[in-house]
Amino acid sequence: MEPILIWFAFLLIPYCCFAISFYQTAAWSLTLLLLFFYIFIISLFLNLCFVVPGGFAWKNHLKELSWNTFLGLLPQMGPLAHRKLAVMASLSHAKRLMAVSLGSTRVIISSHPETAKEILCGAAFSDRPIRESTRLLMFDRAIGFAPYGMYWRHLRRIASSHMFSPKRIASLEGFRQVIANNIIEKVCEEMSERGFVELRGILQKSSLDNVLESVFGISDLGNNNNNNIGNNKWDELGLMVKEGYELIGEFNWADYFLLGFLDFCGVKKRCHKLASRVSVLVSRIIEERRINGDFKMRNDFLSVLLSLPQEDLLSDADMVAVLWEMVFRGVDNVAILLEWTMARIVLHQDIQAKAQHEIDMYVGQDRHVQDSDIANLPYLQAIIKEVLRLHPPGPLLSWARLSIHDVHLDKCFIPAGTTAMVNMWAIAHDPSVWADPWTFRPERFMEGDFSIMGSDLRLAPFGSGRRACPGKALGLATVQLWVARILQKFKWLPSQAVDLGECLKLSLEMKKPLRCYAVARSVNN
Repeated sequence: MEPILIWFAFLLIPYCCFAISFYQTAAWSLTLLLLFFYIFIISLFLNLCFVVPGGFAWKNHLKELSWNTFLGLLPQMGPLAHRKLAVMASLSHAKRLMAVSLGSTRVIISSHPETAKEILCGAAFSDRPIRESTRLLMFDRAIGFAPYGMYWRHLRRIASSHMFSPKRIASLEGFRQVIANNIIEKVCEEMSERGFVELRGILQKSSLDNVLESVFGISDLGNNNNNNIGNNKWDELGLMVKEGYELIGEFNWADYFLLGFLDFCGVKKRCHKLASRVSVLVSRIIEERRINGDFKMRNDFLSVLLSLPQEDLLSDADMVAVLWEMVFRGVDNVAILLEWTMARIVLHQDIQAKAQHEIDMYVGQDRHVQDSDIANLPYLQAIIKEVLRLHPPGPLLSWARLSIHDVHLDKCFIPAGTTAMVNMWAIAHDPSVWADPWTFRPERFMEGDFSIMGSDLRLAPFGSGRRACPGKALGLATVQLWVARILQKFKWLPSQAVDLGECLKLSLEMKKPLRCYAVARSVNN
C-alpha cells in the first residue's frame, strides 16, 4: 500500500474515537491530547521509517533530490525556528539549499545570499503560499498574498504611488513628530509613576496610531485636543490587530496536513469570527467616509482608494481586505524594531553616547530632530542597520514564496507548488558572510555604503524583488526619526539586566519586555 494510504488508514481510527469521545464523555480533552500524540507518532513514522530524503512531502520527487537535504520534520519548530533551521543547514552542509517537509508540505530553505536572490527575485517564485488562517482573514485579496497577476500589480501600483511614495512619506512627518512628542510624554509619565519605563506598550500604541493616521486619516494634525485617536472604533481595530497576530502565529494542523475538515483548537472558527468583525467595522468606516464626501480633499489611503477613477476602483470587499492588511502589517514590525533598537542602546552605553554626540553635533539641543537631519546622522543609521542584522523582525522573511512552475534553482530541480523560504537570520549570522557576526558593531556599516533595501542579499530584512515589503521606506523613516528624538531627549539606562532572549511568533520579538530608566538630558521646547 502507498504510504499516503497507510497514513490515512492510521489517522481514521483516532478521528472516529475523537468524535465518539467528544459527544459521549466528559474526557474529550484527554482524547484530543491522545489524537495529537497519535498524529505525531504517525508523522514521525512516515518521516523516519520510510527515510525519504527531504521528508515525506518529497516522496514523489526522490530522483530530483540528489542535492543536500534534511529529513522531514513537523512544523512545531518552536519560538527559535530560525536558529534551529540555521543549525540544520550548517550541519547538513545545505546552506545554499535545504529540502524539508513541514507535514505534507514540500519546502526548500536558503541560508545563502546567492540562492536567496534566486528565490526572492526569480519569476518562478512570484506567489506566496496561502495558509488557512491567511485566507480566512482576507489577506489573499490584499497586496501581501494576492496571486501574482493583473490584480496584484494594480494593488502594488496604487500602494507605491499613493501610500509609500517619497512625497507621501514626507507629508506625514508632522504626525510622526506629534507621536514622537507623545512617546516622550508617556516616558516621563511612566518614570514619574513607576520609577522605570516599559517601552513595549508605548511603542505598540504609537505604531498603531501612526498606521491608522496613514491609512484612515484619524486625526487633526497639530491639534491634540481634537484628535480622534481615542475613538472607540480605532481602539477596537487595534484589538482586532492583536487578535489577528495571535491567530496567524498559532499552529494549525490544517496548514500542513490534509485535515481541512477538522478545526483543532478552534482556529478556523476564531478566524471566521474575527474576519466578520473586521469586515463590519472597516465597511462602516468606508461608508462614513463616502457619506461625508470629503475624501477628494484628503490624502489618507482610504480617501485615495475612494477617489480612484471608475475603471480602477476596488470592490468594497477588496477595499476592506487591502485596508485591513495595511493596518495589520504596519504595526508589528515598527514597534518590534524600536524595542530591539532601544535594548541595544541601553545595553551598549558607549554606542548610545556616540549616537547622542552625533545628534548634538549636527542638530543641537535647541530644536527637534527632523526627517531632513537623518542624512547627517550616519552613525544612527548604522545602529539601526546593525539591529536589523542581529534581530531581523522577520528572520525567515515572514512570508514565504511559492513556485508557480517547475524550475531549476542552483542546479536543483524544484517542482511547482514548492514553498521556498529564506533564512535571513542565518545569512546575517554566517561568519563566511559577516566578520565577527555575533558582535554588535554599527561601525561595520560606516565602512562603506550598504543598502538594506533588497539589492544586497547579505542583509535584506524587508525582502527583495517584486514581493519585497512595499512599506519599507515608510517604516524605516519612522524608526529613524523616533529613535533620534528619544535619544536627543533622554539618556537610557538599564533598570535590570537586559535580556536579549528571542521569541519567534509572527515576527521576532524580545522574549521579555524591555524595562529601563530614562533620564532627561536637557529641556526642549
